[in-house]
Amino acid sequence: MKMFMLKFFCIVALMFISVLAGMQLANDGIHKMKGYDDPNFQNAVALNDNGDHVKATFLGNDISSHDIDEKKKKLEKISAFNLFSSMGKKISEGVSTASEKLINLITQ
Repeated sequence: MKMFMLKFFCIVALMFISVLAGMQLANDGIHKMKGYDDPNFQNAVALNDNGDHVKATFLGNDISSHDIDEKKKKLEKISAFNLFSSMGKKISEGVSTASEKLINLITQ
């Protein structure tokens, strides 16, 4: 019985180590595939003299926090109409109203 338990724990330990090694190999493969080692894909963050302005480089293009803020304000102004969102709201309101009427009809 002791020999069986020893073999069992050795196999479990070997499987655990194998899973950890496989996860590390998969992580390395994903990083290679996504191109994290390529300097064109890495983000370069730098602060100015005041320490508040952040610059980033993505795909070789320089992006500043001011560009991101301008785009955010522009998107907030647009407030684009979302067809699926409005349809979902109307359907949920209709189902709620119908279920309330059905419950009121049953309880009376």
